[in-house]
Amino acid sequence: MSDQQRQLSLNAFIYPAGHHESAWRHPLTTPERLYDVSYFQDIARTAEAAKLDAIFFADGPALRSDVEHGAAGALEPITLLTAIATATERIGLIATASTTYFEPYNLARLFASLDHISHGRAGWNIVTTGTDLAAANFGLAGHPDHADRYARAREFVDATVKLWDSWEDDAILIDKAAGIYADPSKIHEINYVGRHLRVRGPFNAPRSPQGHPVLVQAGASNEGRAFAGQYAEAIFTAHQRLSDGQAFYADVKKRATQYGRNAEHVKILPGISPFLGDTEAEARDLEREFNELTSPEYGLAQLESLTGSSVRHLELDAPVPAGLFGDAGDVTDNQQSRLQVIAGIVERENPTLRGLLHRLAGARGHRVVVGTPVQVADTIEEWFTQGAADGFNVMPPYYPGGLEVFAEKVVPILQERGLFRTEYSGTTLRDHFGLPRPESQYADTSGAVAL
Repeated sequence: MSDQQRQLSLNAFIYPAGHHESAWRHPLTTPERLYDVSYFQDIARTAEAAKLDAIFFADGPALRSDVEHGAAGALEPITLLTAIATATERIGLIATASTTYFEPYNLARLFASLDHISHGRAGWNIVTTGTDLAAANFGLAGHPDHADRYARAREFVDATVKLWDSWEDDAILIDKAAGIYADPSKIHEINYVGRHLRVRGPFNAPRSPQGHPVLVQAGASNEGRAFAGQYAEAIFTAHQRLSDGQAFYADVKKRATQYGRNAEHVKILPGISPFLGDTEAEARDLEREFNELTSPEYGLAQLESLTGSSVRHLELDAPVPAGLFGDAGDVTDNQQSRLQVIAGIVERENPTLRGLLHRLAGARGHRVVVGTPVQVADTIEEWFTQGAADGFNVMPPYYPGGLEVFAEKVVPILQERGLFRTEYSGTTLRDHFGLPRPESQYADTSGAVAL
C-alpha cells in the first residue's frame, strides 16, 4: 500500500485533566468535573467532530500512591464508555482491562455489551498490569511476575476470543412460526483448558457487530512485542526519536508476519503530546507555564515508578548520572521499554534531575512536540511516511482545550495534505482502522461441541 493510499489513524487518549502532570492546577482545566460524565461526553463529541478514529481510556485496578499531588483516581472505563456511546455515533471506544485481575467470561461480557450498545465501536486495550499495588486489592500475596502474567494473558485472550466466537453469525433464526429462536448446533462450548485458566462456555450473547472488539495492546518489552505480533490489531507505544520508532515498527510488523498475519492489519500508534501555539515561542511559553506548576515530589514518585530506580538521593539541579539507567537495553531488545526511553533522554540530553522531571511531566515518556500547528503536522507526517507509525495516540497536555485546538488547527492541515479523512467512511472501529471483521472460528468446525 502506498503512502498516498494510506490514511492516518488518530486516537484521543483521554487522561482526566490532561497528560501533563500539573494540568489539574492550570486555569485552562476543570478538575472538579473529573467524575462528571458530561465532561467526558463533551470531549468525545469534540473527537468525533474532528473524525478521529477513537477515544481511549487507560486504567489500573489500584489507586496510585501520589494522590496528594496529582489528580489520581478515575471512573471505571467500560462503564464510562457505555455512557459515552449513547452521546456519540461514530467515534471508537477503547478501554484498558487487565488479564491479571479479570476473568475471561466477565470481561468478554463487558466488552461484547459495549460493542452491541455502541453498534460496533468497542476496543479492548489488553494489559497485564505493571504495578504490584493491585495485588492486595484482589486478596493476593503478591503481583505475578512478568513471564507468568504474559503466559496468563495469552490464555486469557485465546479463551475470550473463543467465547466471543462461540455463537456463529447465523445462529439466531427468530422463526416465530416454528417457535425457534436460535439454532443450538451453531452455539458452541469452548471447553478451554490451560495452565492458568479453564472456561467451558458457551457465551451468553451472540457475536457483536464487529465479530469481536478490536484487540489493542500497549506493552513494548520483549514479551509485549511478541504478544503484540500474535494478537494485537492496534499497538500503543512510546518513542522519542524517529529511528527508535522505525526500529519498533519494523520489528512488530515482522513478528506479525511470522504469525501468518497481514502486517497492514496491525496498526502502530505512538503517543504524541502537542503543546500548540500560533508561534513556536507561544507554544514554549505554554509548556513553561505547565512545568512551573509541577511538584518535584510528584515527579520523583513518577520517575521511580517508571524506572524502578531510586533517585531521591540526587540533587534536583545537578545532572542525572549517565550510568543510572545503563541496564535499560535498546528499543528492539529490552524488558522495560519505558526505562529505555528515559535512559535515552539522559544519554542524549544530559539533563539535570529537575530537567528530566520536566521532560517526563508532559506525557510520562511519550513524545512531547512544542510548536505551531504546521510543526506538529510536519512531525506526524514524517513519522507516518517514514515507517515509524500508522497514526498516533494524541495525548493533549490539558483537557478539554488541548484537544479542541488540535482538532481545530492540526487536523485540517492533515486533511489538506490528504493524510486524514474528512468524513467517516464506515460505522465501526474496525472500519476506521481499516481492519477486517473476523469470522467465527467455529463457523466451519464440524467437530466442535454444540449445545
